Amino acid sequence: NKRVGRVGDSPIIGAGLFVDNEVGAATATGQGEEVIRMAGCHTVVELMRQGRSPQQAAQEAVERIVHITKKRGKELKDFQVGFIALNKYGEYGAYCVQTGFNFAVHTDKDNKLVDADYFMKS
Repeated sequence: NKRVGRVGDSPIIGAGLFVDNEVGAATATGQGEEVIRMAGCHTVVELMRQGRSPQQAAQEAVERIVHITKKRGKELKDFQVGFIALNKYGEYGAYCVQTGFNFAVHTDKDNKLVDADYFMKS
C-alpha cells in the first residue's frame, strides 16, 4: 500500500532490520526514507555494541533522525519514526519521534503493551 515511488526501509538490511548475534537486534517503523538515510537499525545495534542500553541506543538514533530532518527543513510533525531494540541479554527499549508508538513484550511471567517514550513532548 505504498504510494508509487516511495521506498520502504523493510527490505534494506541495516535500515528496517539489523541483527548481530554478538550484540542484539533492532527494527524500525515509520517513514522509511528517514530510516534509510542513516541505516537506522544498524546504527542502533552499533550504539549497543559501544555500550549503550537498548533504550539509550533507540533514543540516540531517533535524535539523529530529528537532527537530520531539521537540517533539511522538514517539519517533525509531518512524520513518525520509531525503533525497538533488544540486546543479547534480553533487555529491550524503544523510542520514537512522536507519541502513539507502542510495542508488545512477552515474558514467562506476563504479556504487556508498552508505550514507547518519544521526542516531541509538547
